[in-house]
Parts: sequence; structure tokens; C-alpha cells
Amino acid sequence: MITIYHNPRCSKSRAACDLVSTAKANEPVEVIEYLKKPLTVDQLKALHAMLGGPLLDMIRTGETEYTELGLDAPGVTDDQLYEAIVRHPILLQRPIVVRDGRAVIGRPTENIAALFG
Repeated sequence: MITIYHNPRCSKSRAACDLVSTAKANEPVEVIEYLKKPLTVDQLKALHAMLGGPLLDMIRTGETEYTELGLDAPGVTDDQLYEAIVRHPILLQRPIVVRDGRAVIGRPTENIAALFG
């Protein structure tokens, strides 16, 4: 099963969907429009574990909400960041593609190829 956390208004996210549709080998694909169906804290933690790396890598720090919510302040905890993404899903980096327990952020889209190699 391949899962794509997708924002249809994002060209990189649309490109990721196209890439997966041509690269998949008869695998089912689930496309989750996370802006319509926000992830839970537990789902975000599981996704973060699959991605590896710092939590900030999966957050869009350039979004207005990031600074307006004070998420750039010293001492902000991971729990506060997870809760912010739940309440403001626009903060989640996109696209994120998951396959076989591994995840990548599809920016650039070439990152997705690592899941199929």
C-alpha cells in the first residue's frame, strides 16, 4: 500500500501523485487530502517516525500560521508542534509519500524514487 498525503492545490503534490501512479507495481494507492481530513497526533507521530530526522522537517515553517502561533519561539515542544499541525494542517509539509513503512517528503519529487529503488 502506498499512501500520499496530498494537497491538490500544490503542484509538487500533484507531481507526486503522477509519479506514484507511473512507478507503482500493481500496489493500491491511498490519497489522503490532509487539509480536508487532518491527521491525529498519533498519526503524525507515526509519520514522523517513518520520516526520521527532526520534526521541523515535516513542518512548513514559511506558513503564516507558523509565526503567528509562535512556533518559532525557543522552547516550543514537539507536543506543541504536533497539536499545531492537527489544528492547522496547512503546516504539514507536502507531499509525503509512505510505502512499506518508509516515508519521504516529495520535495523534490526525486525523493519519492527512493521508495521504489
